[in-house]
Amino acid sequence: MQNPNIIQLSEFDITQKIIETLSNVCTRSVLFSVKNESKDATQIADELKISLSTVYKTLSTLEDLALAEVDRFIISSEGKKIKLYRSRIGKVEITMDDMEPSLNLYSNTSNPKSNI
Repeated sequence: MQNPNIIQLSEFDITQKIIETLSNVCTRSVLFSVKNESKDATQIADELKISLSTVYKTLSTLEDLALAEVDRFIISSEGKKIKLYRSRIGKVEITMDDMEPSLNLYSNTSNPKSNI
């Protein structure tokens, strides 16, 4: 059975998916890495000392959940188009009320394009 895409998930499922995603230390590290400045996947991998494939997979997940976005593109000296990523969120609050999780996401104030 194929996993549902983000549109097919209920609000609770989306909250749960975001909480699960943010519970991963690697995911949080990647998100924090691009909070204050846009970076490409190679810069993130080098900075965090993790594999490039892990960075790409993490960025894809963060994009799917609208937690990160492609801020802009640059052209390398070899003429390749490179994506620069930026966090859309600056702060996350997770609380529990009657065994139901509540998630509050706050826009990244260092990212003027972000509107959550």
